[in-house]
Amino acid sequence: MNVRNQILNHATRLFAERGYDGTSVQEIANAVGIRKPSLLYHFNSKDQLRENVIGEMLAHWNAVLPSLLLKATREERFDATMEALSEFFIEDPDRARLILRETLDRPEHMRALLREFVRPWIELLGEQLERAKSQGMVQADVDPEAYAIQVIFMAVSGTAVIDTLQTILPNDPVRGTTRERHVRELTRVARSSLYTDQDAER
Repeated sequence: MNVRNQILNHATRLFAERGYDGTSVQEIANAVGIRKPSLLYHFNSKDQLRENVIGEMLAHWNAVLPSLLLKATREERFDATMEALSEFFIEDPDRARLILRETLDRPEHMRALLREFVRPWIELLGEQLERAKSQGMVQADVDPEAYAIQVIFMAVSGTAVIDTLQTILPNDPVRGTTRERHVRELTRVARSSLYTDQDAER
């Protein structure tokens, strides 16, 4: 992994753990194992580093999630779609923690980013689900845009606290690990609240 990506990864972890204001550039440099001037060579300031951390995370959503969620309008692809949606956060729960922390700490800034990166494909997904409703595939009372936001919120917030939840949702030799149980139940809830035919091929 190159130095720039190492900086982004450690900044994500530290911002998620301590918040932006509670993390210094020096602490991030120490975590990477480089000097502060070397970090500032890649990112001119802590604010620019934060912008890159959040921007790249949302850019990934913008590149990957629209196609994944649009596949979810076809029920046979739903489970795989939900697994892929969750995997991005499960593989690094600090991503989910950082999104929640930034949403609480800097709501105005996050609103602007969500309008830019997320709102366009939420609208597109809403149109697709409305068409699926007209074909009788999706339950008539589903609010497509609100549904998409709730599913994303469940994926993000659940993953953000997954390690803490292990106390009350432990690894189980039959049901699987805490994370596997979380993803499986999230998928079941999301599927059952969307489609009209619960017994259709998954």
